[in-house]
Amino acid sequence: MSDALIQLIIILALALVVVAYAFGNSAILVWVERKLCGHIQRRPGPCEVGPFGLFQTAIDGIKLMGKQIIIPRNADKRLFMVAPVLSFVPPIIALMVIPFSKHVQVRDLDIGLLFVLSLAAMNVLAILIAGWSSANKYSLFGAVRAVAQNVAYEIPLLICLITAVMWTGSLSLGDIVNAQGGTWFIFYPWGFVAFLVYFITGMAETNRAPFDMPEAESELTAGFHTEYAGMGFGLFFLGEYTNMLLMASLATALFLGGYNLPFIELTGDGVMTELLRVFIFLAKAYGMIIVMIWIRWTFPRVRFDQLMNFCWKILIPVSMANLAITALVMKLGEL
Repeated sequence: MSDALIQLIIILALALVVVAYAFGNSAILVWVERKLCGHIQRRPGPCEVGPFGLFQTAIDGIKLMGKQIIIPRNADKRLFMVAPVLSFVPPIIALMVIPFSKHVQVRDLDIGLLFVLSLAAMNVLAILIAGWSSANKYSLFGAVRAVAQNVAYEIPLLICLITAVMWTGSLSLGDIVNAQGGTWFIFYPWGFVAFLVYFITGMAETNRAPFDMPEAESELTAGFHTEYAGMGFGLFFLGEYTNMLLMASLATALFLGGYNLPFIELTGDGVMTELLRVFIFLAKAYGMIIVMIWIRWTFPRVRFDQLMNFCWKILIPVSMANLAITALVMKLGEL
């Protein structure tokens, strides 16, 4: 058997592991969000199906799989069916270049960050296709909102990523994590500002409250997925939680040192050391996800004009000024 074929088999096997992890991650996060929401609202949350309601998500998944997929009469059937898949599959592929540990990474690409961004941008395309193909005015309004929101918030997000890339000097996520072995990027003032802007724009990019204008149940019924039922509806939710994991993992790699501890270097390549690195990485990522869930159930939804003004008048100028300061600091450091 040739080396190329062996490498292909290994990549496919690891890809299946990533897919299984994405499904498990979504199931766990649904339960965690319900529980946190319940406690924030002074109620128990899911507690009937299984201990602490742990099996509630599995039962809901079975229910969704058993429901009939209804396609509106005037909808574009092909695009209507493609949109949920397009929302769920790209973030799973993007997870394959995330360095969860020194050796736990499906593929370390030289342009890993660009690879992740190109796939993450598919989410807004999936929302647009879903809203347009549904032949529903509420869905179309939600899709138009999503496009305007994502186009605006991608600008400060990309500027923050450029700041991190310029500081570390590489587009490889593995190299970026290794460059933060001693001091994380967030410990620098310009790194902290970049992280804060990235975190805000990341919530907007994943359509999380208080930035969930494409859905806006009080205004648009369910927004772009109003006409979806069964697993079509379920795939959109799986895609949302996978995008949350991708956003948090990218922030961990770029700003929080990845699998590195602050001011402590983990040496060795043993199994226990690798497991510790994976645990450190996931602890940081899921910590940010819990903060996102906390924010969702704490702050009210903003108006659309407030949403856009906040991006164009605050986030973009702040991120551009921070990029200029980072470039100035690096230049002065070379003199």
